[in-house]
Amino acid sequence: MPALDDSIQFVKGIGPKKAKLFEKLHIRTLRDALETYPRDYEDRTRITRIADIGAEDKYTVRAVVGTEPKLSRIRKGLTLVKCTIFDESGLLHVTWFNNPYAAALVRAGQEYVFYGRIQGFGRARTLISPQSEKVAPDADHPGRIVPVYPLTAGLTQRDLERVTEAALAAVPGGWPDPLPEVLRAKYRLPDAADALAAIHRPQTADEVAEARRRMVFEELFLLCCGLQQLKERRRADSGILFAQSGLDAYLDALPFAPTGAQRRAIGEVAADCASGRPMNRLVQGDVGSGKTVVAAALCALAAQNGWQAAFMAPTEILAVQHAETLAPLLGRLGISCTLLTGSMTAAQKRSALAAIETGAAQVVVGTHALIQQGVAFHRLGAVIADEQHRFGVAQRAALSAKGETPHVLVMSATPIPRTLALILYGDLDVSVLDELPPGRSPVETYAVGENMRRRITAFIDKQIAAGGQAYVVCPLVEEGELNLKSAEQHAKDLQAALPHRRVAVLHGRMKNADKEQVMRDFAARQYDILVATTVIEVGVDVPNANLMVVEDADRFGLSQLHQLRGRVGRGPRQSYCVFFGADKGESARERLKILCRTGDGFEIARADLAQRGPGDFFGRRQHGLPALHVADLAADLALMQSAREEAEAILAADPRLEGYPTLSARVQRMFAARDDEVFN
Repeated sequence: MPALDDSIQFVKGIGPKKAKLFEKLHIRTLRDALETYPRDYEDRTRITRIADIGAEDKYTVRAVVGTEPKLSRIRKGLTLVKCTIFDESGLLHVTWFNNPYAAALVRAGQEYVFYGRIQGFGRARTLISPQSEKVAPDADHPGRIVPVYPLTAGLTQRDLERVTEAALAAVPGGWPDPLPEVLRAKYRLPDAADALAAIHRPQTADEVAEARRRMVFEELFLLCCGLQQLKERRRADSGILFAQSGLDAYLDALPFAPTGAQRRAIGEVAADCASGRPMNRLVQGDVGSGKTVVAAALCALAAQNGWQAAFMAPTEILAVQHAETLAPLLGRLGISCTLLTGSMTAAQKRSALAAIETGAAQVVVGTHALIQQGVAFHRLGAVIADEQHRFGVAQRAALSAKGETPHVLVMSATPIPRTLALILYGDLDVSVLDELPPGRSPVETYAVGENMRRRITAFIDKQIAAGGQAYVVCPLVEEGELNLKSAEQHAKDLQAALPHRRVAVLHGRMKNADKEQVMRDFAARQYDILVATTVIEVGVDVPNANLMVVEDADRFGLSQLHQLRGRVGRGPRQSYCVFFGADKGESARERLKILCRTGDGFEIARADLAQRGPGDFFGRRQHGLPALHVADLAADLALMQSAREEAEAILAADPRLEGYPTLSARVQRMFAARDDEVFN
């Protein structure tokens, strides 16, 4: 009898060679196979008569092979296998492309269930490269729901099925269930063994739905338990005490009245810093909501209490901008601000490093250069990371390691629903800036097609003539993809169309020094139009720029487009945003309409997450969560909320999960890949 921790290479039909391929899917043991869930299912239970086949789509057909499969080699590297099949209603052609072994899969005169895509119409209808299963004698209905697993080159769905069949056979009686019985009963969830069987070998679509619901709840529950333990472990550490006596002086020194949301967030930061525990807080807010004011408050508190603050930005352009904003703001309180970036001269770096080491630099602003080996802080008490999605957990930790349990504040301009934020950043407390400072007028937004090209070019010219400036954003740097505008080519086209205007180009392949120079020149109004890639997405302020044009907007996520739109509307001029791409189909048009309808970043983020899913929405997994195998952070929001509440309740009563050994073991295994002391 095989055991779950046995290697899959001993499964019949696998062997050492295929086992190596399985490693690419992170499957080494039968247990790994058991926990690799199908990414989709093919419902082959609905048999369609040949005569009833309609539009081009996937069908399940039960039919007899009428002619022996014939192999043809039509040219080098291309083979065709053809035959005909029939049922009581009609005849159908079948073709397998580039699969010479298909000729041995079926035999004339025998009955099979075929599943595949139909191409063509009428007599030309053909079933293309179908899957087939022989009908057993006297079988009433051989169709089944077939799991579709993630694959890598060299492996087939049948290979995955073999391995999961062996894994299911190895599941012992009394399979340990990490979910407490009281939760299974409360949410009417099947037990673990039944759910595993149903997720891999379902009999009905309802079984799939119930099994998935159970697996999603379990996965989110384990995640929330782990994050809650991590948060509590960090709270148990001793933190630096910051007196709040200087906070009023900071607020009085501001040249404007902060919003209610800013005051609330500053109060939460100050309370954390006075709690005796290290702060780990996320401040998230829409573009222009004033997160920097909250970060500056932490810098002021640190300096007033005799500690240094480090402010890490994802790009040099943004680091310079933050330094230019913070220096006069904090200078009113007599607090020094020092910049450290990779492109500084050797002499500038030496001077900055010396100031940091002696403590003369009270607030240090920089890029990832701050976490390099040669940077030694005198007394680091606060760490701020801007644009949370651009910094990984490891990078934040490396900066924190420059001090002794400093307070940590991370900021994100990607607004997401609070429930989701509490999961994604579950080891952080969350502050939300849900107000915009007064005086910011809404950006008029339009979604247009290519037929508006001349009018938009004329509109760009009109806005520049009125004293404004324009951004034009393209998805590519160079030509290389059909029908997409490259930044460099589009700049040439615009210059030709508007020869009396000054056009500059900015993209990620340029040297940092060149990028910075272009941005400085654009901010100084030495250029009228800046044609750029999304390098401008993050944080660059040019108050005079009042027009944003985005080429091929259908290729961007809604939240990214909203971020880009946030680059304008920062000055007194009425601002505009134009998205090209409304003529790219109904789907593109409807997506862009959302941006025309609302400027609420939270509403846009919810729509974006629902449409694209978390993988595309968040990009690379910078937030440091363990990988989720079955839960969908957009679709499973309600289950997510329930799982979080139940995890908090259980851990409040039993913080170390001593009464739940199976649950504790599963949480530790889930977080094993994280470089976190609480689980190591």
